[in-house]
This record gives sequence, structure tokens and C-alpha cells, in this order.
Amino acid sequence: MDFLSSKRFVTTTLVVLVMLNFTLLGVLWWQNIATRNVRSVEVTQYYSRNVHSGPELALNEKQRTAFMKLRQEHFRKTMPEVQKIIALKKELINEAVKPNPDKAKLSSIADSIGSRQSKIEKDLAIHFHELSELCTPAQRDSLGTLLGNIYTMRYQRSTSWRNGPPDGHPPGMRHPGPPPPPQR
Repeated sequence: MDFLSSKRFVTTTLVVLVMLNFTLLGVLWWQNIATRNVRSVEVTQYYSRNVHSGPELALNEKQRTAFMKLRQEHFRKTMPEVQKIIALKKELINEAVKPNPDKAKLSSIADSIGSRQSKIEKDLAIHFHELSELCTPAQRDSLGTLLGNIYTMRYQRSTSWRNGPPDGHPPGMRHPGPPPPPQR
């Protein structure tokens, strides 16, 4: 009788394969299901992009529809400039990391980014004016406060550390995560 065709060998091989399958399925289950409970996310800041229907403004349905239309039109209009700035920043980085970057080219790219950013900021100011025209005087005051809070928040984040930036972190750069907890 041949060893490979014997009943004992085939049965043993099937049992080993079944045990191996169960073991591998258990490892996959442990990786995907069991370790998911260990992972957690800490919410450090609450942020809402729903500016136009906030309770501070108390917009009616007609105003809300007009706000949405103006916002969509503004983003559609400024998107080509934003995309060009992104492309210029990539070009700036590619030139800056060269062993001997061309400083004139770096300056030219930076100036181009600045002029495009200036155009975006002017368009944003006009957009804010258009939004304010849709508001009542009371809503206009609330809109000004709301927009001021939103658009100054990004500049305040870099100075949000209570005791300054962490050791080894250059001042003025954005931090990679939430600020460290206060020391007691």
C-alpha cells in the first residue's frame, strides 16, 4: 500500500488543514474585530462647517437658499486659483529641495503664490459683502462676529500652547497634533 494514498495520511492531512484554517481565521478575526475595540479617537476640537444655518444668524429659508447659492458660486469661482496655488507650492517645494535651488525662481514662484492669494482674499471680502447684503442689520452683526471667529481661528491655533511650543518645535509652525495637557 502506498503511503500517500493511505487513509491515515489523508485523514491526518485534512485534520491539520482544518486546524490551520481555524487558526488563520482566528488571527484575521482578532486583527480586524478584537483590536478595533482598543483603538480610540480623542476629540480635541468640535468644528462645524454649517456657517449659513447657525443659530446666531436665524436665517429664513429664502436667505438660506441665497446663502448656499452665493457660497457655491464663490467656491466655483475661486477653485481655479486655489488649484494653481497648490501646483505652484508643489513647484516651490520641488525647487527648494534641490541641492542648489535657483533663488530667483523661488522668489518668482513665491511672488506668484502671493499675488494669487491676494486675489483670493479680495474675492473673499467681496463674497462676505454679498452675504451681508442678504442679512438684516441684526443678522449682519452676527455674521461679522461669526466670520471673524472662523477666519481668525486658524491663526490662533499656532499660538494655542499654554507654555509655548514643545521642545525642539520651531516657533510659528503649526503643531502636528493637539497641544500638550496643562502641567499641574
